[in-house]
Amino acid sequence: MKIILSRKGFDSQYGQIPSPILSDGTLLSLPIPSKMDPEVKFKDLHHGDLSYYDIIRMLSPRSSIKENHTCHLDPDIRSEVKERPMERVPSFGQEKAALRHLQNQNVGIGDVFLFFGWFRQTQYIDNRLVYTPNAPDLHVIYGYFQVGGIINRMADVPAWLKDHPHVKADRWNNPNVIFTASQRLSLCPGLPGAACFQFDNRLVLTKSGCKRSTWDLPDFFRGISISYNKNSWKVSTFTLSVGKTIKARNSAATGHLSSLPLSLSGFNFSACLRILNGSRGRSLKQTF
Repeated sequence: MKIILSRKGFDSQYGQIPSPILSDGTLLSLPIPSKMDPEVKFKDLHHGDLSYYDIIRMLSPRSSIKENHTCHLDPDIRSEVKERPMERVPSFGQEKAALRHLQNQNVGIGDVFLFFGWFRQTQYIDNRLVYTPNAPDLHVIYGYFQVGGIINRMADVPAWLKDHPHVKADRWNNPNVIFTASQRLSLCPGLPGAACFQFDNRLVLTKSGCKRSTWDLPDFFRGISISYNKNSWKVSTFTLSVGKTIKARNSAATGHLSSLPLSLSGFNFSACLRILNGSRGRSLKQTF
């Protein structure tokens, strides 16, 4: 099994604010803006009674994101954000350089993506959601996705997936696939194949007191083959080369920020679940 750490959601270039850690522990990853994906607007997505647009405007009143702006909802692992067909399963698209890297690492069915992003703690003050004063910027793992199927031809796309941003005809002019999640997590069948975590300090990658791209990883990572950032280990930390990755992964022409795939060969995912999750189901939120 391979584990792929994949950076998703708002960043300093797209969205330009951290995704919120809500007071109930919800890690609400905000999908990046995209003019190329007219199917989903920020106002169409909801967490409870608030739209994602409402949340963004409260956190950043001067945000350039407008009510009619669209976004790239990918990975799509939170079922409750909008109405869904009954047959829907979590999905995740990849294309171009990011996909080629995954293919070069032989990533396929049964492998697991761990999604992480830029987050900051929030709170309500006078009925308004704001960032908690002096809360640090963190890289946090917010969800996982075990590959259960791979769609690599437009003709094979099922009807329930027709609104996925990677379904559009022009995507298939370049290397492009859509991963669908397994029904259950193979190493822990009591859990769904894709889900979002609730916040827990064990999900935080960022080393305390450091910038968010400086990670404090368990020592067993040192013996693992990492396909990106191979020389990033320092004496006591792992530093993520975010700038390099954005350059390699982002295409301004398409408005799509793809993943940061760090393929970890020989990784023990059951150990990862124990480290990240503690007791089964306690810090996981089921999404389907």
